[in-house]
Amino acid sequence: MLSIESLHVTYGGAVQAVRGVSMEVPDGKVVAVLGSNGAGKTTLLRTISGTLRLHRGRVESGSVNFDGTDLVSRDPAQAVRLGLVQVPEGRRIFGRLTVEENLRAGGMGNRDKAAKAKAQERVYDMFPVLKERSSQRGALLSGGEQQMLAIGRALMASPKLLLLDEPSLGLAPRIIGQIGEVVAEINRQGTSVLLVEQNATMALGVADLAYVLDVGEVSLSGDARELSQTDEVQRLYLGHDGGDAEHPRVRAASGKKLSRWTA
Repeated sequence: MLSIESLHVTYGGAVQAVRGVSMEVPDGKVVAVLGSNGAGKTTLLRTISGTLRLHRGRVESGSVNFDGTDLVSRDPAQAVRLGLVQVPEGRRIFGRLTVEENLRAGGMGNRDKAAKAKAQERVYDMFPVLKERSSQRGALLSGGEQQMLAIGRALMASPKLLLLDEPSLGLAPRIIGQIGEVVAEINRQGTSVLLVEQNATMALGVADLAYVLDVGEVSLSGDARELSQTDEVQRLYLGHDGGDAEHPRVRAASGKKLSRWTA
């Protein structure tokens, strides 16, 4: 589905943010990208979604392909039409618009009324609290509800690949666990996910594959479950030293109903 090869990205032609990154997001999978602040995670998403140039970044070399289409020269609108939709860090909902208006904004690129109605039904089924508050302004929602609205707005575009940038940022531990369940359910319903996260416990719990970025380079990669058991990941990201502890999984089993959002 998504293939990145030897990607080098700079800002201002001088600051190297991504250095030779290669990774794959297979169709139907959840792929997590871990790393500390400044590791290059957000730059990677900007490159994929076509927003890099808006931040004065530039691809120096390498390739980014989605279903055989080169993304390096694409703008954000073209990326969305191809099926790539990003939920930005910090949610970035339209605070003055109502919940329903935010969702309608997410589906503006889709002229198929039936498809938009189906997408909205999917969002309200996943997040019934949004339906209850459909006429409420986005700015009046809690942080967790705003994150759900941001994800719901992205789902209105019926993405093939959903790009999530730090969805757990600033949320309470209980809500972070529900975010993981939401990601698993979105994937179970047929949408691939690229999850950029600092919360390794949640990310590795829901992902099939994972990559660790360190100063713009891939330092580790592989099966998410196997990576969660390595000494380095446990020490740097999971807060303990190896041992035989089994890493918890939050992936929704086929047919399992997502617990209702209660934030």
